[in-house]
Amino acid sequence: MNLFWRDRQFLAAFIVPLLVILYIRLFGAGAFATFAGFHQSQPGRLFGLVLMWPVMEEVVFRGVLQPAISDLPWGRQRLAGVSVGNVITSLLFAASHLFTHLPYWSALVFLPSLVFGYFRERHDSLFSPLFLHVLYNFYYYLVLPV
Repeated sequence: MNLFWRDRQFLAAFIVPLLVILYIRLFGAGAFATFAGFHQSQPGRLFGLVLMWPVMEEVVFRGVLQPAISDLPWGRQRLAGVSVGNVITSLLFAASHLFTHLPYWSALVFLPSLVFGYFRERHDSLFSPLFLHVLYNFYYYLVLPV
């Protein structure tokens, strides 16, 4: 069994976003004040955003799309250590957020998606990207609000 939580890169992917969000919360929280009290006023919606949507998104994007694209000869090629399959999947993932996010927030989703895809390939499993996706959403919706 692949013990992804023993992977130092995975641990960095686990901790660094929390540090960034805590920094934002301490020194630049004004931009995120719109989420204040969200978790208290709509707990059912919060459950979906933190757990249900990440599960569905990871199954579709990292479970189906990324392996399908990466199985193509050009999808296995790497750019700066990241597979073309991961880049294309991450572009599609970010684009899918245009339905519910402003364009700049959708574009920002691209970077975490690359991280999720990287660990999908590194661990050949959905568990590590799924864990990170749930964790990142938790950070975003519960830790970031001011």
